[in-house]
Amino acid sequence: MAVSQELLAILVCPETKQPVALAPTELVDALNARIQNGSLKNRTGEVVSAAMEAALVREDHRYCYPIRDEIPVMLIDEAIPLPPPGESD
Repeated sequence: MAVSQELLAILVCPETKQPVALAPTELVDALNARIQNGSLKNRTGEVVSAAMEAALVREDHRYCYPIRDEIPVMLIDEAIPLPPPGESD
């Protein structure tokens, strides 16, 4: 996997300092499908154009951070808003 367990144990959201966890494959696949059709936007409203190999989800499930080229992109502005659990976008 792209992120080692040791790194995952110390990574936190840069905004809230909440722990992050690897996103389920289904979520990454759904986000990549939205990237492909041009409908996924990051926190600043910019359309996300680069697919992600994985993602880290914040503990409250409000945002995720993409992993590209085995590197977590832990920038607040690059965070991707997620719909509340049970809701689709």
